[in-house]
Amino acid sequence: MLESGNWRGWGVVMEVQFSEERNHPSHLVVMVNGLIGSAQNWRFAAKQFLKKYPEDVIVHCSERNSLMLTFDGVDVQGDRLAEEVKSVISRHPSVQKISFVGHSLGGLVARYAIARLFEQDPSEENSQTTGDCTNDHLGDSLPEGKLKGNIAGLEPMNFITLASPHLGSRWHRQVPLFHGSHVLEKVAARTSWFLGRTGKHLFLTDGKDGKPPILLRMASDCEDLKFMSALQSFRRRVVYANASFDRILLSCIYIS
Repeated sequence: MLESGNWRGWGVVMEVQFSEERNHPSHLVVMVNGLIGSAQNWRFAAKQFLKKYPEDVIVHCSERNSLMLTFDGVDVQGDRLAEEVKSVISRHPSVQKISFVGHSLGGLVARYAIARLFEQDPSEENSQTTGDCTNDHLGDSLPEGKLKGNIAGLEPMNFITLASPHLGSRWHRQVPLFHGSHVLEKVAARTSWFLGRTGKHLFLTDGKDGKPPILLRMASDCEDLKFMSALQSFRRRVVYANASFDRILLSCIYIS
């Protein structure tokens, strides 16, 4: 099943025809768009998922963070996505597993959302770090291996990001328009407000009151949001990236 939706008055309907009635799919795949993107960006990829795994998956192309709403910040978008995922799950009671595919900014939004949705196994709680996300706790290590826990009550399977700036877009030559120019990167960092809260998050200029920028906080577990534990709960974690700059990628993704 492929979710469909409407965006700001113009409709986008994505359908895949099946010769026979399908059984109840058990695997939800959530696809998250990047900056100034929309669910329509995933039209082709979503259809390919369903053609390859017609009996197994429900593909949901996220609708809550599109176009100008992608300027609202990683945290606000992550909260929206978390609520959207809960709503989708409530409509599909047969779902047992969940995977995320995020492009560019969508990968960061998905990482924030899974921290909101993460439910840790009680037996694991005492063994994990409970840092307050200050500089002193950044980089705390987590035990190797898959952590016990679920995402919104479902088994975490695959977490995949494509060309996502996990380290931010400052000093990493990730903005293709700048062609790797440090001078332009410095200018962009000073004018990051142009992209709203998202720009500040991407260029790491949002740290204040003794707290590091949000992307650095997302590199560790916090008391209220277990960013790394949530990520580590997935059976597979895959990052697709380019050798230079941040351009749209072609990739082959396996979902079981």
